[in-house]
Amino acid sequence: MNTRRFLGCALGAALLLGAGAPGWAMDPRFEDADGDLVADPPADPKDWVDPPVLIFAYTPVEDPAVYVKVWQGFLDHLAKVTGKRVQFFPVQSNAAQIEAMRAGRLHVAGYNTGSTPLAVNCAGFVPFAMMASKSGDFGYNMEIITYPGSGITKVEDIKGKKMAFTAETSNSGYKAPSALLRDKFGLEPGRDYEPVFSGKHDNSILGVANKDYPAASIANSVMKRMMARGNPKPEQIVTIYRSERFPTTAYGHVYNLEPELARKVREAFFSFDWTGSELLKEFEKSDPPQEKFIPISFKEHWAIVRDVDKAMGVKYDCK
Repeated sequence: MNTRRFLGCALGAALLLGAGAPGWAMDPRFEDADGDLVADPPADPKDWVDPPVLIFAYTPVEDPAVYVKVWQGFLDHLAKVTGKRVQFFPVQSNAAQIEAMRAGRLHVAGYNTGSTPLAVNCAGFVPFAMMASKSGDFGYNMEIITYPGSGITKVEDIKGKKMAFTAETSNSGYKAPSALLRDKFGLEPGRDYEPVFSGKHDNSILGVANKDYPAASIANSVMKRMMARGNPKPEQIVTIYRSERFPTTAYGHVYNLEPELARKVREAFFSFDWTGSELLKEFEKSDPPQEKFIPISFKEHWAIVRDVDKAMGVKYDCK
């Protein structure tokens, strides 16, 4: 399926249905003089932040406790490069992660695909890196999954049943599949299926594997890492739809980090040695394997995600 063509059709349908123009306005606290769609650093040095402890948070695609050990080696490297103490902040939801940066309690983070535009526009997030394979391949697929014997063999069979999503800010866990169900398969939430929200990708995946949900939309990169750890088993899951690739988690810092400190944060990502690291052991289980950090542009790499937001009539409420 051609993702861009689908998204273009979805956008047209959204406008015909009166979904309204999406809200693209950046929080008035921020400026974007260079037109790269992310907040510029403050011009006045008194508005810069130079904290004694850098707070880092990874997107809560699973229980944050899973990732404390995984990220420790990188955080030690970040501390060495920046000369700062670094603390892992185990956020429990996408909304909490965005609010923490907006409130000045979070300095460096990895935001999931769907949350990144909201973090950029409302929290002053400046994304600059993404995980990729050694050859530079990156991204994940949105999959709609079910379990063997559920009675669902194709997307149309979801009609009349429950469909599990993760959170409304998630690209693969809500926005992209909702647009797909509506505009390609004519399935409207409430009318044709019952939407339920699990909170995280692991909850949705295990919910399907344990037959709590008949179907769910998930990021297959998360599912593959979970299967590599043995839970769930591949035979517990059946995929009935797989999208083309989306960009994966964006890594970056808050816009008003002191410029030299911000430079060192970026240096830490691109100088980290993945060899033998817990980060490599965890993320090489993805497809494609994630084995290094590569530079990204929010304007370029997240264009397809912004298209999904337009298709869904998303409005960024930064109040």
